[in-house]
Amino acid sequence: MDRQAAGNRKKSRPVSGWSKLRRRIGWMTLLSLIALAAAGFLLLKYAPLPAGATMQSTRILDANGQTIASLKGGVNRPTAKLADISPWLVKATLAVEDRRFYEHAGVDWRGLARAAWVDLRHMSKEQGASTLTQQLARNLYLSHERTWTRKLKEAWYAGRLEQSFTKDEILELYLNQIYYGHGAYGAEAASRLYFNKPAKELTIAESALLAGIPKGPRYYSPHLNPKSSRARQRKVLQSLLETGQITKLQADRAARENVAVRALPEEEERAAPYFAEYVKKIAVERLGIDERLMNEGGLTIRTTLDLRMQQMAEAAVKKGLTGANEELQAALIAVDPRNGYIKAMVGGRSFRANQYNRVFTNTRQPGSSFKPIVYAAALENRTITAATRFRSEPTLFYFDHGRQIYRPGNYSGRYAHADIGLRQAISASDNIYAVHTIVQTGPEAVISMARKLGIASPLKAVPSLALGTFPISPFEMAYAFSVFAGGGERVEPIAITLVQDRRGKVLYESHPQRTQAIEPALAYVTTHLLKSVFERGGTARRVANMIKRPVAGKSGTTDSDAWFVGYTPELTTAVWLGYDRGRPITSGEAHRAAPIFAQYTEAALSGTAPKGFPVPEGVVHAYIDPATGLLASPACPGEGAVEVFLEGTEPLRSCGPLGSAIEVKPNRDEQSGRSWWRKLRGWWRS
Repeated sequence: MDRQAAGNRKKSRPVSGWSKLRRRIGWMTLLSLIALAAAGFLLLKYAPLPAGATMQSTRILDANGQTIASLKGGVNRPTAKLADISPWLVKATLAVEDRRFYEHAGVDWRGLARAAWVDLRHMSKEQGASTLTQQLARNLYLSHERTWTRKLKEAWYAGRLEQSFTKDEILELYLNQIYYGHGAYGAEAASRLYFNKPAKELTIAESALLAGIPKGPRYYSPHLNPKSSRARQRKVLQSLLETGQITKLQADRAARENVAVRALPEEEERAAPYFAEYVKKIAVERLGIDERLMNEGGLTIRTTLDLRMQQMAEAAVKKGLTGANEELQAALIAVDPRNGYIKAMVGGRSFRANQYNRVFTNTRQPGSSFKPIVYAAALENRTITAATRFRSEPTLFYFDHGRQIYRPGNYSGRYAHADIGLRQAISASDNIYAVHTIVQTGPEAVISMARKLGIASPLKAVPSLALGTFPISPFEMAYAFSVFAGGGERVEPIAITLVQDRRGKVLYESHPQRTQAIEPALAYVTTHLLKSVFERGGTARRVANMIKRPVAGKSGTTDSDAWFVGYTPELTTAVWLGYDRGRPITSGEAHRAAPIFAQYTEAALSGTAPKGFPVPEGVVHAYIDPATGLLASPACPGEGAVEVFLEGTEPLRSCGPLGSAIEVKPNRDEQSGRSWWRKLRGWWRS
């Protein structure tokens, strides 16, 4: 009886307020989900699709707002019916892009889950999960920004496309919209661009090559990256084999087939074409801007180039090559050492004839133009000074613990057959002095200096490194010398300063990255020594009268390359000449590099007042005897000259009777408290 009463009391216990609230929340949530599902169904079923996005040209501007290039999307876009497109291209596209195209309803949830799982395991976005329908929706209606909002809209539009069109209609739209590179949109345009034939006539091999391009139109272009294009083609053929679309025999035959790719049609001459292509490349590869958005998204890309300076560079190269062999090529890169801005770029003799940009070639030896890096390392390590003397004559150098011998020689077999100082060695480009220096300093220290200056190319720690025997691009050489021009500060290269979308929203803005790579005093001493190249007896003495301002630089000549890299406080320029196949150059051809540098530098800076290199703290000027490297005095055999030193490395002895040396102690001026060294330095600055 007691148990029954307790049970009745339990059943009649009133429901708490919290339980009622929970129930209400549950019902409201359920009703909301039902309402959202119903609304989503109605929208998916009846909401109209928006009009396709209007294509707009992307403009590439110079630093002053002048147009360098206008990328007009959609110019090459002939359409074709699905029946007029090779079935091999259709099968290849589906195999590599969307194998379950005919099974999903716009979004492949199974593929999405698989991609998410792979990304989760690798902690990165390695797998894509967009179907062909989603890609079409993105191309037609959306931007290419990587946000969750865009992905949700993409999925919704894909669902609406599936509701509004048949699968074959969607496939036809896709194959007429997709970008295949070099301004070609759609299968028909791509087939005619690459193979000069209609899309319906494409073979298995040709279809596999085309189907692989849209994933990365620049990277997989058979013109720009033939090796990557072939590798991608083989991957597409493997996908066709895996999906049963072709047999093993067909796959092997297609992989072996030599696909004849048509040469790109000639383009109209345009301003700074090599630079414009470089800007497009870094915008896509470094800034992550989608290539389709680049070509038709109406972007505004402001760059560092100065069109006036660019015209001067092109004119200097053209004049410098006048009368030369038609196969002789040239490259010029000019940068502002104060901010890292690229001001001019000439990548070759003719962009129309050859689009390869030799500014970035990494197969050419810089020769003696590398020596300033060797001397900067030695000066920094206090191994040598401007007063250090080595004998200029044929010399054997032993290295690798005496197990190897190096026999360098001077150009044309010319030697002083006497002891020479650093300034004379730089002026005459003496190889023996340079090798003595690297042996004394250590090649590892030279490599370390090259890295500090921004050179990333492979270098080996051997004595021949002093003579520039390891390839470095003109681009790297220009920025390395910019450190000397900029007082020891290294600024990362900048080509693009601002990117805005069609509405003016800033997508990217550059900020110079600065590093004090070497001490200002070391940069100045190196610069002061490099001025000698333009003085009497220097390798650039013939062009000295062409430049009406303080300038420093270094020439370089190998069997197949001619260089001149030089600078003023406002502009650093690297010039290279040679043949693409590395054939030998003549002495006359080698002498064309310095005049190109001189003509361009003076023309580019014609509106800029001459400016000297500022003398920083830590530099000492001393009056020395070049014949002995000692402080000059009446007892010295030679005529004295002012030389520069890092403070603390200047000579402290002067010439004495009969060639002996007398130690000189700094004499302090009682009134100013300064040594006579500093008084001389102050006089020199004034």
